[in-house]
Amino acid sequence: MPNDANQDKLQQARVGVIGGSGLYAIEGLTDVTEVEVKTPFGTPSDAFRIGRLHGVDVVFLARHGRHHHLLPSEVPYRANLWAMRSLGVRWLISVSAVGSLQEHLKPRDMVVPEQFIDRTMQRPASFFGKGCVAHVSLADPFCSHLSSLLADAAERAMPKGQTLHRGGTYLCMEGPAFSTRAESELYRSWGCDVIGMTNHTEARLAREAEIAYASLSMVTDYDCWHTDHDAVSVDMVIANLQANATATGPILQGVMEAFTEKRPQSSAHNALADALMTRPEAVPGETREALDLFTSPYWGEFKPS
Repeated sequence: MPNDANQDKLQQARVGVIGGSGLYAIEGLTDVTEVEVKTPFGTPSDAFRIGRLHGVDVVFLARHGRHHHLLPSEVPYRANLWAMRSLGVRWLISVSAVGSLQEHLKPRDMVVPEQFIDRTMQRPASFFGKGCVAHVSLADPFCSHLSSLLADAAERAMPKGQTLHRGGTYLCMEGPAFSTRAESELYRSWGCDVIGMTNHTEARLAREAEIAYASLSMVTDYDCWHTDHDAVSVDMVIANLQANATATGPILQGVMEAFTEKRPQSSAHNALADALMTRPEAVPGETREALDLFTSPYWGEFKPS
């Protein structure tokens, strides 16, 4: 288990924000510097913007790049999450566009989900492998404490006529094409609430990186199942994202205000304590070095021979 010194470090750790479609900067971020990070898992989506928001150190990244040039399957998720942890992030908020799979979740509403179903097929979704095995628990993929703070802040800041919904299941699809009607109806029959293309991959990697993760999912459309509404289009998504973007700044400021009072504890911060299966002396040096950022609290700092 990590020692008390590591717990003390959590009180000083940074908060990360990953912006999805339509969110390429944070309103109110001050003292901003841009940092490029090299990682063992490739180049991140973009430079990281580090600044302060309501007195809290915040690290921001545009998931698809600031010019939105990366498909959901092309996003370098491992590089992004490794870099976030290397920059001292231990709490991570995802802001993402989603489609609604349920009548009561209207376009321009927001959802803070609590579960996932994964339908992706083409993405590396673990830092482990190449001689090292770990099995983290993902039964509850979102940090309940961080999700609660995020939902509270969103509820206070929601524009008139829009609603914040707590809980629900996020169906993560591969993309980049939107669903067929048959697929949309299938996901509805499973009880899914919203559909997106990114968050499950991030959440899995965040858990392995011992980062608490929560999602602010912004509803832009009814996917394609709702016969009384037009099928989802890029124009529709962008228009509704722009409408929601005005609320994002106040929501994030509300979260940071809560963080100045008390940092929420999370079981995610010790996710590897009972997950590492391979003995450290059996792990190849190159793999051990790449994973040292996460494993050093348990195995000690790696020192190449």
